[in-house]
Amino acid sequence: MRTTRILSLSLPPDLFREAERVAKQEGRTKSELFREALRRYVEERRWRGLQRYGASRSRKLGMTEAAVGRSVQEFRRGR
Repeated sequence: MRTTRILSLSLPPDLFREAERVAKQEGRTKSELFREALRRYVEERRWRGLQRYGASRSRKLGMTEAAVGRSVQEFRRGR
């Protein structure tokens, strides 16, 4: 049973050449390069979602960014 799925991807010629160049420089396949790029994109997207959630919660609580930082420090010291 396969542990991967095949995906067809369309890229502009310049971006394709750049991907080939980077993969070659790093000694990786283009598939590895794109998998890593997608992993990083998904991770960054999750992080931005957490940041939006935190900002929304702090606004509802009337807390400034500095106050949030102090609260985090106090929590960590209390551990």
